[in-house]
Amino acid sequence: MGLVSEVTDQRTLTDSINETTDDRDASDSVPKTQAALFDRARTHATDVAAKHFPEFPVESIDWEVSERPQRQAGVTEYNPETESVTIWLTWDACKEFGWEQYSKTVRHELVHAWQYWRFDEADHGETFARWTDCLDIAQHCERFTSPNWWLVCVDCDQRIGRYRRSKTVRNPEDYRCGDCGGNLHVEASPGQ
Repeated sequence: MGLVSEVTDQRTLTDSINETTDDRDASDSVPKTQAALFDRARTHATDVAAKHFPEFPVESIDWEVSERPQRQAGVTEYNPETESVTIWLTWDACKEFGWEQYSKTVRHELVHAWQYWRFDEADHGETFARWTDCLDIAQHCERFTSPNWWLVCVDCDQRIGRYRRSKTVRNPEDYRCGDCGGNLHVEASPGQ
């Protein structure tokens, strides 16, 4: 594991218990440190897995916290060579959402980790969809940062956020709307 786990290992047991207890007193409070987020997410995932995925070895998940601004609140990575699973939690998303909402991201990523363990692949298809209601999660995460550009369909007005200056943003005339087949144009977000 990376830096967060090394920091966690260096804290005393008393510090860890006090920090976790303090964090949990306010159910929607944002963990105060990345180490607290790490601990809280791991504990939450363990509790959820015990109830919904009892055979799944949740303790084998590697947890990391990312400070890099991303469009994703969490990411689950799978290494097929080692069969290891890492869940990356985005610190800025947790701060933006609050724990109550962000705990849904932890559960969302836990489903992906379980999918990798069970099927060696993960997606948002039928296997994922069967968990959305009982775990109170969505198939896609709410945005916590604004996209830099919007691809807008001239026919149906669908808006698709883009964070990077991709080929589609640079050359929208080469692409069509996935819903209606209409032409696309690009709108820059304020400040771009």
